[in-house]
Amino acid sequence: MVATLADDHRLRTLRSEEPDIHTHFMPRNVLDKVWAYFDSAGPKLGREWPINYRATEQTRVDGLTAFGVQAFTSMIYAHKPDMAAWLNSWALDFAAREPRCLHTSTFYPEPDAPGYTAAAIEAGTRIFKVHVQVGDFSPDDPMLTPVWGLVEDSGLPVVIHCGSGPAPGRFTGPAPVANVLREFPKLRLIVAHMGTTEYLDFLDLAERYENVGLDTTMSFTDFAEEGAPYPREALRRVKAIGDKVYWGSDYPNIPYPYAHGIDALIRLDLGDEWLRKVLYENAAALFGLEKAS
Repeated sequence: MVATLADDHRLRTLRSEEPDIHTHFMPRNVLDKVWAYFDSAGPKLGREWPINYRATEQTRVDGLTAFGVQAFTSMIYAHKPDMAAWLNSWALDFAAREPRCLHTSTFYPEPDAPGYTAAAIEAGTRIFKVHVQVGDFSPDDPMLTPVWGLVEDSGLPVVIHCGSGPAPGRFTGPAPVANVLREFPKLRLIVAHMGTTEYLDFLDLAERYENVGLDTTMSFTDFAEEGAPYPREALRRVKAIGDKVYWGSDYPNIPYPYAHGIDALIRLDLGDEWLRKVLYENAAALFGLEKAS
């Protein structure tokens, strides 16, 4: 697990000690099920999806160190009731033993969601993650109304996988998210994967709402471009909202080397200032991070 571009001077200048806001650490029995899903994804999605960094937890943490990652997340998500609170407890313990981990929490539409969400905020969570496709729920489910209110009031970000890639779900797409934002316009949402595959719709929301951003997770890579290319005519708009675009990798569940995701951003040729914001400055400002000495 070696950063293949570690000797590239320009890359080291741009990405030194970068935060990665979209990495997955979760209980091993849950992660095994996630990996099993990807192992069977070929027939479901029409392509193979090998896990490039399938390893023990400590090896995966050490890999991020090798890549120069200053801070990362645990991106847990619930896919059924009575799961989110347990995941939040695990993630709290993980963040306690891994100081570089930005304490991550999740929620699911269920009666006790406001209670454990408030508890997570009280415990010092830094970020939430929800996965609409895997969870098979609508973001505008009435049971989530008090949760969105709590999160909006806290000012904490939510990374939300709500686009229809890599496979559509019953509630994926921009409409349910737009409904939530109409009720909670100050909500700090970060749309994962640039909103794949509804890129332009989620770009519209990011332009419309001050606190809505996008993460670059897997976007622009050869793997993503093969199945769902990002519209090149929209890149000028992506550059214009450079203050709210965040680097995310989807590590360890990526089918290519970690550095390729950064290479994919460099070759967009949107300028070094944009790259510095995306790879470091935006997340550093959001989470109050300081450069490591």
